[in-house]
Amino acid sequence: MASISKRAKGWQAQIRKKGYQPISKRFDKKSDAEVWARITESEMDRGIFVDRTEAEKTTLAEILKRYSMEVSVSKLGYVQEKSRIKTLLNHSISSRYLSTLKSSDFANYRDNRLIEVCGTTVNKELNLLAKIIDTARRDWSINMDNPVRIIQRPKNNRARDRRPKEEELKLILNTTKSEQLSHIILFAIETAMRRGEICKARWSHLDLSKRILKIPQTKTGVPRIIPLSSKAIEILQKLPNINESIFGLQSESISQAFERACRRANIIDLNFHDLRHEAVSRLFEKGFSLPEVAAISGHKTWAMLKRYTHLKAEDLAKKLG
Repeated sequence: MASISKRAKGWQAQIRKKGYQPISKRFDKKSDAEVWARITESEMDRGIFVDRTEAEKTTLAEILKRYSMEVSVSKLGYVQEKSRIKTLLNHSISSRYLSTLKSSDFANYRDNRLIEVCGTTVNKELNLLAKIIDTARRDWSINMDNPVRIIQRPKNNRARDRRPKEEELKLILNTTKSEQLSHIILFAIETAMRRGEICKARWSHLDLSKRILKIPQTKTGVPRIIPLSSKAIEILQKLPNINESIFGLQSESISQAFERACRRANIIDLNFHDLRHEAVSRLFEKGFSLPEVAAISGHKTWAMLKRYTHLKAEDLAKKLG
């Protein structure tokens, strides 16, 4: 039987029932406390009661921070997840208690974000939100639904196919004030390496006699051995071997330096990852096969490489004869 008692601020309903942890809740009105107690006891009697106490006193911000500290920190994509969690924390939805969140709240979040960023970015944020709520339910005993799983998702944007023109590359290399960035840009185009892989490159992983560079930890979690062209070797030979890190820069620093160089050169809509697109496209233009390009670039499936081939109907017509 529930007990209802007067408190300094409102009323408190408390239920003690065999087989369940004692639970209590405060209300402004006695009638509300009585209704809650009656419904809760009925659910317990029928064996369908779910304790939402944790969800009622935990905000979305709290599980976002906990996930960042306990789960994201051990992931290879920690930097990206940390950035997305920061975006979510800056939104008003993060201050809401978990028990109050409905699918319409996340749908509103989706629509507001689509005004600011593309559909692909919004989908990545929603995917992360869904994972975080699943973790809270499964591992942290927070009983709640996962409304993110049922909302309609926006369409992903078409994959970028931006390639820097030869003149653009010359302008960037001429206007940048960092010789280090120049080496990184040229090396990225020669190797098709990801930004994170370039940052993790170590002198101890380099074998000049075999012309290979080992990357033990990659974005996909699979170690890579990267074959080096003569130009890539030349770039490495120009660098001072002072620290263990070959290039000595963090991922964000590379992106920021590249953006500054593009601004000085008055080049729009070009980012560092587009250099990887350029590198892979050049490999196909040199006549490398899909398996060969995949071995160099580290793409998991050949299907992911199809957009880099840039096949033209007129060129195929010439081959047909």
